Amino acid sequence: MAELIVAFDMPSGRDALLLAARLPGLKWAKLGPVLFVREGPPVIKEFRQRGIQVFLDFKWHDIPTIVAKAVTAARELGVSMATVHCLGGRAMLGAAARAAGQDLALVGVTVLTSHDAAELESVLGRGVPDVGFEAERLARAAIQAGLRGVVASGQELGLLREALGPEPWIVVPGIRSNGEPAGDQMRTISPADAVRRGATHLVVGRPITGASDPAAAYRQLVEALG
Repeated sequence: MAELIVAFDMPSGRDALLLAARLPGLKWAKLGPVLFVREGPPVIKEFRQRGIQVFLDFKWHDIPTIVAKAVTAARELGVSMATVHCLGGRAMLGAAARAAGQDLALVGVTVLTSHDAAELESVLGRGVPDVGFEAERLARAAIQAGLRGVVASGQELGLLREALGPEPWIVVPGIRSNGEPAGDQMRTISPADAVRRGATHLVVGRPITGASDPAAAYRQLVEALG
């Protein structure tokens, strides 16, 4: 069964922790650069003390030595999952995987859900006939380098599950139920479709944190995954 990760991209640690307390059975919290820059390691430790696993989403993309040191620091903080960007290359991915060891699940970001084919073409400087092909190419590199899995949009999910087999984690952001605004996400998918296509983890932020009743929105998603 796929697990729900709530993205706490919120203005303060206090706000994030108050909301977390309203979400019964919360297993995973995604912490990104906005909250971490404001609060630092103490917010990670507070989530962990509450029995919540932390997914640190920094999408590291730097020289191998720096990324390996960052991954080591995250592992030592007790982070359960973290992201690197697959565009960092095989040497960086391999160094990061070795630094993660067995305690930290490292997943590689393939193509951001805010990118469509035209945007990706402008980033890569070449034609992109198929975003799925690019996601698969990067995902294969991540798994070959020893990462636990990848992050990809639901639009590439079926293709990646077939290409990678049943074992790797596939973490899917851009989760939107029918009728929910996509915001800056270009490639979205419903929770049911994500599960059906083979997602292991669903990342949901604004549909919960921006809801008029976040606890009710959370419960609805938990029930949909159950």
